[in-house]
Amino acid sequence: MSAPDQTGWPGADPAMGFLGVLDAKQSAHLRSRAIQRRFRKGQAVFHQGGVSDRVIAVLTGRVKVSTTTAAGKEVVLAFRGPGDLLGELSAIDGQPSSASVEAVEPVEALAIAAPDFRAFLIEHPEVGLVLMQTMGRRLRDADRKRVEYGAHDTVGRVAARLLELTEQYGEETDDGIRIGLRLSQEELAGWTGASREAVSKALRALRAAGWVTTERRRITVRDPEALRRRSA
Repeated sequence: MSAPDQTGWPGADPAMGFLGVLDAKQSAHLRSRAIQRRFRKGQAVFHQGGVSDRVIAVLTGRVKVSTTTAAGKEVVLAFRGPGDLLGELSAIDGQPSSASVEAVEPVEALAIAAPDFRAFLIEHPEVGLVLMQTMGRRLRDADRKRVEYGAHDTVGRVAARLLELTEQYGEETDDGIRIGLRLSQEELAGWTGASREAVSKALRALRAAGWVTTERRRITVRDPEALRRRSA
């Protein structure tokens, strides 16, 4: 485990993901309860409303977490990657999955049966605290995005999501910070609560300002500070 912070609670680095904060004994114990799974690009990991009987710990690759409205519109909630847990809430409370999860890249993962995951948490209560911290961060992130939807226009929301992607998946290049996650305009629209047309217009405005460059499903951020100011 990582060192306790000044309050005495174990401090979990968000960049490490859930698996990254486990010590060798905890990691070995969790892996002993798991089986390895592979998901091809586009394959569903969980279905919204489905009964989940397992927890998935991502080892490699990335997934998209989304919900579908009654009108059939996809709303993207988040992207998750190596070290992240999926399906932990359903494993704990026994309720159906509140979102769908789809592999956006080939994914290798550990699958742990829900009863085994609950037993693991009981045997390692300090890990349960780390899990609570992870859930708390996700809840705060969701609250922040709800505020953004009401306070920012589409350009501001797109700028905020691009900035978030550079922090999570940015790759330094001679031209700027290339976002390693390939993202369609439809997915970006679903993540910003806007139409595809509005997102396309926002990207044109950001390109015209010289803050980003775009290719097919590839975005490079040239001026992250400008995006930060625009999304503040």
